[in-house]
Amino acid sequence: MACPFSRHNSGAQIITRPAGAESDVPHTAAAALNLRHLSEAIGILTSPSNPSVCAALQSLLEEKQLTEFRQTLKKLPLAEPPQDNSYSYLDDIVDLLTETNQDSSPLLEQVGRRLIQQCLGHLERAFRSLGPDMQNLLTSLDGVHDVLQGDEEHEGPEEGSFVCSVIAPGELELSFSTARKGVVQVLAGSLTELAERLHGTQAVVQTIKQDRRDQSGMSHYLLSISIPHLHSCQDEVESEKPSVSTSASDLRMCVETMCKAFPWHFVLDRHLEFTQLGSGFMRLFAHELTQYGRHVGTYFELVKPRVPFSFEAILKRSNTPFLLAIKSVNGSTDSKAAEGMELKGQMVFCPESDSLLFVASPFLDGLEGLTGRGLYISDIPLHDATRDVILVGEQSRAQDGLKRRMDKLKSSIEEASLAVDAEREKNVSLLHLIFPPDIAKRLWLGEDIQAQTHEDVTMLFSDIVGFTAICSTATPLEVITMLQSLYNQFDKLCGLLDVYKVKSIFS
Repeated sequence: MACPFSRHNSGAQIITRPAGAESDVPHTAAAALNLRHLSEAIGILTSPSNPSVCAALQSLLEEKQLTEFRQTLKKLPLAEPPQDNSYSYLDDIVDLLTETNQDSSPLLEQVGRRLIQQCLGHLERAFRSLGPDMQNLLTSLDGVHDVLQGDEEHEGPEEGSFVCSVIAPGELELSFSTARKGVVQVLAGSLTELAERLHGTQAVVQTIKQDRRDQSGMSHYLLSISIPHLHSCQDEVESEKPSVSTSASDLRMCVETMCKAFPWHFVLDRHLEFTQLGSGFMRLFAHELTQYGRHVGTYFELVKPRVPFSFEAILKRSNTPFLLAIKSVNGSTDSKAAEGMELKGQMVFCPESDSLLFVASPFLDGLEGLTGRGLYISDIPLHDATRDVILVGEQSRAQDGLKRRMDKLKSSIEEASLAVDAEREKNVSLLHLIFPPDIAKRLWLGEDIQAQTHEDVTMLFSDIVGFTAICSTATPLEVITMLQSLYNQFDKLCGLLDVYKVKSIFS
């Protein structure tokens, strides 16, 4: 593969877009690009919604287009399609045209073009972020689509899935699967319009193969996409690039350096047998290779994507992130500790050696997950963001623990403060029971109280004459019962007179 920067270094002229392709919407901070925009952009291609299809069709009819279909389309609910997840507006269009023996492809391709025209105002940056040209846009769309489908729960009809393969520069094959009728024709029109609007190129999209619906209700299509502009650009690059060796033996980097720089990589031949292993894998599998062979299936399980573990199947999905899980090899100590550890990376086809290169990073959750697998921080290269993710994750966990402790301390302080407030209220109430309000307030504030003379003061006293003699002749229970009865009556009198009993004094 040629260096992507070589065309600029060689002085080749960069193709500019035609006027009008730029979005009229200013790129403001309020319209910052996010994952929702990517999801919406991919949804327009793989599973356009009923309202968007209806709006595109209505727009075409208002412009006096599609005249040959106008009479048939009158039966459609053009005003507003039913709000039902199981309903497909495209299915109705295809069924109506089939009943009248009309080819739906021209109409649906026009609908696909109009969908792009209508959404490009707010989704142009999302489409542009996928790649600098149509070929890179389509190949990267595969991996992004898989990630979005894994992160989101979709309702209604199942969204289409697709895999794009580069046959030659400017020649691509798109394997597309969908449960909805007419989506493949809409996709063809959308891709053609995208190529013109975003990159100023002509794209010829043709359906070259169609399989019937399988047991899951999905129909499978194979589309051929030809982009003549990329042919000419590649020819310019090939004619102007310097002559360099393609022999692996002429590479200035030795295998040892490669394995040290990328400890979590391996190279597979056509038989999916290891021809090279990074230092991380060598530490896990070195002792087993001579006994159990070099086939990748002995040591790894393919978690994602869900494809057969074969050279051709992997090559077809080379634009998709791969997730592999380590298997234990006959209870080996090293591989047993790492059993189940997942590695996420990319499969790269190396045409010069007809092999596959897998470059990955361990999929770990913190230091505990690292050490629990028998690994060390030194096993993660400095250039790998996984090292930062692990360390930052540990720092975040420490900060979360400190925050939880601070929250707990704050809660206990608030509880103590509430208890103090309750005790303060109780003390204030007691002061108001004993003293006049102005005196009680000054006492609470700690102010000095000047002595005053009161002409009328009521005081109640109670006394039991001969209490000592009574105690010497009566049992303790009889004495307690008598005292309880006496002071209950005394407390009732205090309540009637609204006075406060300060203290009981016993002789």
